[in-house]
Amino acid sequence: MSQTCQSLLFAAGLAAATASGAAHAKESAVTSPTAADPHAWLEDVDGQRSLDWVRARNAKTEGELAASPQFKQLEGQIRAILDSDAKIPGVQKIGEHYYNFWKDAQHQRGLWRRTTLAEYRKDKPQWETVIDLDALNREEGEQWVWHGAECLRPDYRRCLIALSRGGSDADVTREFDLVDKAWVKDGFYRPEAKGSLSWIDQDHVYVATDFGPGSMTTSGYARTVKLWKRGTPMASAALVYEGRDSDMMIGAYRDHTPGFERDFVQRTLAFYNDELYLRGADGKLSKIDLPNSANKYAHREWLIAELREPYEAGGKRYKAGSLIAARFDDFQAGKREFVSLFEPTDATSLAGATWTRNHLVLNVLDDVKYKLSVLTPGAGEWKRSEFVGAPAFGTIMVGAVDADESDAVWLSASDYLTPSTLALADYGKQPETLKTMPAFFDASKSVIEQHFAKSEDGTRVPYFLVRPKDLAYDGKAPTILYGYGGFEISLTPNYSGSIGKGWLEKGGVYAVANIRGGGEYGPRWHQAALKANRHKAYEDFAAVGRDLIARKITSTPHLGVQGGSNGGLLTGNMLTQYPDLFGAVVIQVPLLDMKRYSHLLAGASWMAEYGDPDSADWSFIRTFSPYHLFDPKRSYPPVLFTTSTKDDRVHPGHARKMAAKMLEAGKDVRYYENIEGGHGGAANNAQAAHMNALAYTFLWEQLSQK
Repeated sequence: MSQTCQSLLFAAGLAAATASGAAHAKESAVTSPTAADPHAWLEDVDGQRSLDWVRARNAKTEGELAASPQFKQLEGQIRAILDSDAKIPGVQKIGEHYYNFWKDAQHQRGLWRRTTLAEYRKDKPQWETVIDLDALNREEGEQWVWHGAECLRPDYRRCLIALSRGGSDADVTREFDLVDKAWVKDGFYRPEAKGSLSWIDQDHVYVATDFGPGSMTTSGYARTVKLWKRGTPMASAALVYEGRDSDMMIGAYRDHTPGFERDFVQRTLAFYNDELYLRGADGKLSKIDLPNSANKYAHREWLIAELREPYEAGGKRYKAGSLIAARFDDFQAGKREFVSLFEPTDATSLAGATWTRNHLVLNVLDDVKYKLSVLTPGAGEWKRSEFVGAPAFGTIMVGAVDADESDAVWLSASDYLTPSTLALADYGKQPETLKTMPAFFDASKSVIEQHFAKSEDGTRVPYFLVRPKDLAYDGKAPTILYGYGGFEISLTPNYSGSIGKGWLEKGGVYAVANIRGGGEYGPRWHQAALKANRHKAYEDFAAVGRDLIARKITSTPHLGVQGGSNGGLLTGNMLTQYPDLFGAVVIQVPLLDMKRYSHLLAGASWMAEYGDPDSADWSFIRTFSPYHLFDPKRSYPPVLFTTSTKDDRVHPGHARKMAAKMLEAGKDVRYYENIEGGHGGAANNAQAAHMNALAYTFLWEQLSQK
């Protein structure tokens, strides 16, 4: 899958639903589907009949796309890129060591390893293996996929390790000792579930998980969070907070910042809609009285809020998209005196804010181009200064090295044609480049441009274009138009060896549309395409497609679209609403049956984005439900559907049923379902290479031969 699908799908980082919650969702899907749907049986994820259908479709697709020497060569090239030892090993400082999770040809599931900063500065650092996931899988007869680690401050000896079977969102949590490099006997253990486990201290944790009937939300996430003491059964953990069935999820955590230790409970009602509570030593909760729509958190003495709606406080009005700060204790005491840290314009939005020990680094998008600046807290207005040595173009990511002790940050930068670099930057000093990724494809013949298309309502929609320098402008260039357009996620220039090798190096054109529904212009851009306004995202995307044709970069027979997850819903709508505009369509891990989506796996958690199909909302949802928009009498471009059996976020039934319906009508359809992989589509580099090669082979065959 492409860059955003792999890392940002549905606001990545959310904990996922329990195995029993998923099983319940599957059961309800199978036993109570819509009576008029002849393909409802394909919602039975692991049913023999369903899997027989999947295997048959996979075999046909493999026979058509994967049998040629050209496919094998491309798959091998992409696999070599993904397995390359020359990739930049991103690190996280934990105690005195710098940790990295690494996959290569010899370690398909990965190594969790560590080194020192002195070693990391070297071209070839010496790494110490902490956990070998491939060895663990052989030992335990499992298919574990790494989901991350939380290590307990301040000594960082004990860690809570999350592992997923096959890449699903549901995972287990196990306690690990970093000194002994061994699993803790009789340590904390959370069984497989969409949930979480987080440290309070060495003998206590917050646990949000499946505690049995009634403990999960209708979205399949934890409805309760409890305090669990070491040495006691998890079932006896003390209740901290219980939400409602209709909530999205409940969780709790401790802020371990020295001198500012605080405990919080978060009640998430829906995406971008949550309540935050301070939990006192007596267990009582006091609400942080900020709008539910605001992203809010504490940092040392400060309370920070990123606003998604206008907010009035202390006699001042702050715009949606603003970042504001107040002293935490003063706010809790009733004062409403804020400092404005960022206010958006028509062209700008806040992409990120990163704390160091003494400063706050702001990352701002200005017409989808990054700009860094630095704020220093003080009395009244905070001091503002430029970020010394910031790159002028590309996607720029900032991460604190150790926010408790230093002002150093990791600074990474890349664009579509420039391999990633990683620098170590300290406040006021020129960044020190530590790592540079090699070029994985020949970018010398390509150029990056930014253009703007005009949507149906006159909205100016930006898009990035990567094209050959010697493009003929005869409308014949094979072109991929990629998009997402949801959940306030921004698409910005990133280097991808797979796209470069699989498409650009062949002379293909690659375009990325920054349509409404995304976050490129902040909350207003996202909110402009919610629910009944969803059509605006699709109109924007179609407008970019038409602009590519108007510029004679490409033409309908040579223009393909690709997207996954919410982007799969996007490309599903391109297929059904704009079939005469595109020459081929790739739809990955998609939502497609929007009448059933809220009843399948985690679907109920997305109703704030799409609406409730069991209410009057169906009157507008049906206008962007590809499964219902399909007309067997209409002509459609060739389409490739891909999904994963182990995807417990977006039900594979969406892709299965849509493909089956189109095949029954005699349409030009290919279908491939990876058995592992979860919502990311692949559990290891081999699977990722195969999935990418299928997509690029299909698109090249369809778009370059006409």
